[in-house]
Amino acid sequence: MITLGLVYVGRPADPQASVPAGARAGDLRLQTCTFDTGAKHLAADCGTLVVPENRRRPPSRLIGLPVVRIRATGSRPAEPIFQLSGGPGQTNMTFPTADRLTDHHDVVLVGYRGVDGSSVLNCPEVTSALRKSAELVSDASYRRYGRAFAACAHRLAGQGVDLAGYSQPEQVEDMEAARQALGYRQVDLISYSAGTRTAMIYAWRHPDAVKRSVMIGVNPPGHYLWDPALTDAQLDHYGELCSQDERCAARTGDLTTAMRATSAHMPSRWGFLPIEPGNVRAGTFLGLFNTTPSAAPLNAPTMIDAWQAAAAGDPSGLWAVSTLMKLFMPTAFTWGEFAGAGMIDADAVDAYYAAGGDHGSILRNAGSDLLWGGGQLAKAWPVSPDYNGYRRMRPTDVETLLIGGTVDFSTPAQAAETEALPAMPNGHQVVLAEYGHVPDFWSYQPDAGKQLVTAFFDRGQVDTSGFRVQKANFDAGALTMPAMAKILLGALLGGALFAVAMLGWMALRVRRRGGFGRTASAWLRSAAAVPVGLGGWFLAVLIAMTGWPALFIGSPAVVVPSTGIAVGLCVHLARTRRDWTRRLGYASLFVAVTGALLGGWAAGHAADGLTGALTTLVGAVLGGNLALLTMDLVRDRRMPRPIDAPPIPAATVGAV
Repeated sequence: MITLGLVYVGRPADPQASVPAGARAGDLRLQTCTFDTGAKHLAADCGTLVVPENRRRPPSRLIGLPVVRIRATGSRPAEPIFQLSGGPGQTNMTFPTADRLTDHHDVVLVGYRGVDGSSVLNCPEVTSALRKSAELVSDASYRRYGRAFAACAHRLAGQGVDLAGYSQPEQVEDMEAARQALGYRQVDLISYSAGTRTAMIYAWRHPDAVKRSVMIGVNPPGHYLWDPALTDAQLDHYGELCSQDERCAARTGDLTTAMRATSAHMPSRWGFLPIEPGNVRAGTFLGLFNTTPSAAPLNAPTMIDAWQAAAAGDPSGLWAVSTLMKLFMPTAFTWGEFAGAGMIDADAVDAYYAAGGDHGSILRNAGSDLLWGGGQLAKAWPVSPDYNGYRRMRPTDVETLLIGGTVDFSTPAQAAETEALPAMPNGHQVVLAEYGHVPDFWSYQPDAGKQLVTAFFDRGQVDTSGFRVQKANFDAGALTMPAMAKILLGALLGGALFAVAMLGWMALRVRRRGGFGRTASAWLRSAAAVPVGLGGWFLAVLIAMTGWPALFIGSPAVVVPSTGIAVGLCVHLARTRRDWTRRLGYASLFVAVTGALLGGWAAGHAADGLTGALTTLVGAVLGGNLALLTMDLVRDRRMPRPIDAPPIPAATVGAV
């Protein structure tokens, strides 16, 4: 029953917002709630906004989107602030710093279609394709990636999903529907990264509805694809900053030159463990986005430290980057919405790859190659007709504040300055020295950041007086990538050795002393079976990493046999007796291992990925023990009653 319970718990959760019976497009029903930022609980109203799936094709089916209005804490609030978070392919329903804006404004979150609400564009095909790739940045992976997106699009369309409706202009109309339903005359917009593109479209389509717009990490049209020359220029800037930092300069005389040499001659292995160069370059690029310690270990100081260690002869950090990319990239996004929103830049992607792609940059533009599948995604997913007219910058008179950082590799401030700002006669740009991507803005100098944003929303002023010079951060802290690599390898080796040693000791104990007592047996069959099963999986992980790097270590093919056999052996040895017949011993072994395998297989469906490995382990322990318990019950019933046993009284028989 517990195993079945794990399977049930792991089923996909109900959608956040479903369409109420009898609802019509534009309906919004709210009720009092609280919004949890992680640090505070804010008074709010929560509900469901009903919108058409595709406004171009009436009558379209209706979908539900979650809406949260966080109430202003002051009296007579000004225009509400609508959030447009980044991605694409990520939720719009989190805002951990919302309380910084609620003094004079309501803050409104409207779920992104395709990610939040009743219609979610999940693409398990893409997750599976990425997990089957040893090196994510490779031609074989690109082909697999493209086929997976095409298969997902075909499946979703066959299920009745109108993919043309999952576009950024439709997101804008969802926001506009929420504005009207909430009764606001005008709104302010705060947007980040990919969300700044949606904010631009909002200002273009509904200029009278937007009073002011703050964009943090500005992404002009065409920049869902990174410019490798600009990335190299930013690395050169980082090299200059390193030369000015005593500790960084002491490790590497010329950071950029050292990175270029390491990239050109990437170590292929760390000991017996393979390193995938494309994974390292892509992971490094994504890690360079943020510099703040709150983003560690996926931040710039940690990545720079790993490359410096590799240049000094220790490639363990690069192996850690390569491994982490394989583990976490497959589930990083809601892939269908990622594709639907990203296709606004499909023309730019096609042009880039038609021109030959990267021509020898330090990181080989591996981030673009990974997320666009070497250009295959642009050919695999349908392009919404909504994007016609929004692939280039358009002028807008909306008062806009553009905020960027000098070391933001994701949305370089140079692109905002040269492409977005000229189209905004009422635009202002603030470039913060040594700030990276969006999390840096909220993490560093929070009071100054709040002052900048609220002064603009409240009075239209650009107030940077609260900022002080931010020194470049090169401190990777204690948990560096080389340290993580050694901890991970030590844990895998230690766990595998523990399992082998434990099973060997148990077998020797049974042979020499006949078995275990009742208490020891119960402990070994339950508590001890967990680390033994974990060690069995760790052993399989080491074998897979060494010999079959394309095999996902959290896949059932790795987890179920390794944990099931290890747990089954542990449970069997904990209860076996030396004086058993050979037939009974073999039967116990078979039943314990089979029960552990079946229990692990069933419980493995409770969750996906590495979490599924843990539920598999629990299921294997339960399955092995339940199987042996069942075997004991069957044996007891089949055993003949002793001849000299007293007869069962008639009254007792009647009572039964």
